[in-house]
Amino acid sequence: MFGELERINERPEPFQFYTASDLWTDEHTSAQMLSCHLNDDIDLSSRNARFINQSVEWILSRFNIGKDSNIADFGCGPGLYAMRLAKHQANVTGIDFSTRSIEYAKKAAVSEQLNINYVTENYLDFKTENRFDLVLMIMCDFCALSLTQRKVILSKFHNILKPGGSVLLDVYSLAAFDEREEATTYELNLLNGFWSPNKYYGFLNTFKYDEEKIVLDKYTIVEPDRIRTVYNWLQYFAPEDLEREFFESGFFVEGLHSDVAGIPYDRKSSEFAVIAKRA
Repeated sequence: MFGELERINERPEPFQFYTASDLWTDEHTSAQMLSCHLNDDIDLSSRNARFINQSVEWILSRFNIGKDSNIADFGCGPGLYAMRLAKHQANVTGIDFSTRSIEYAKKAAVSEQLNINYVTENYLDFKTENRFDLVLMIMCDFCALSLTQRKVILSKFHNILKPGGSVLLDVYSLAAFDEREEATTYELNLLNGFWSPNKYYGFLNTFKYDEEKIVLDKYTIVEPDRIRTVYNWLQYFAPEDLEREFFESGFFVEGLHSDVAGIPYDRKSSEFAVIAKRA
């Protein structure tokens, strides 16, 4: 018992383990995540409907989106952005490795008579011969990737964008990092049954890595027949660090905003959005 508790509370190296698929492809948790996506009033898996509507209106105007625009939505979830953009005649490809979310998105597209290309795949593995005017990665997905993975995804963006094409993504800021604190929580059915339909005991260890500006929420779920651990990594950024990563991958940063609805940049904001152009 003591040894197991030691392992539960052990601090791994930054991005030592990658378990994103456990969260998004598990039968129970993927249903929980989809439910969060579709709750119009909260900002969990997706932002609230009011914000998404504002964001889409800004994207349409900022990038001059129309019937000849080709957009790739990385981490599209159930298609909340893809649907809205397709209604404005954009050609949209949505990529997500949650089968449940993509199935929902496809049904919604059929219901709305929208022709959206949905791909069920880990976007780190996505390949296509199509070329795009705009790549989206929204809800701070970029922060969940290690430096190596970020290099892979930025190279992929560069390859699939047309010359002069743009990337729009958002990240967590250093102001948000400063607000995070290390903590340990133990609870029966942690997060109100989010992790399993059956009884379980949940441990949440939050670790901060001050030098790397990384936070880990490490969930250990103890069930009668198994123990599993899910690692939720988040990288926090200063604008200059993010600009350097883009520059090294063949982009130049064209603009910064406090969010993907075009609010003017404020260094105190907990998030910020970047527009980068393919050089």
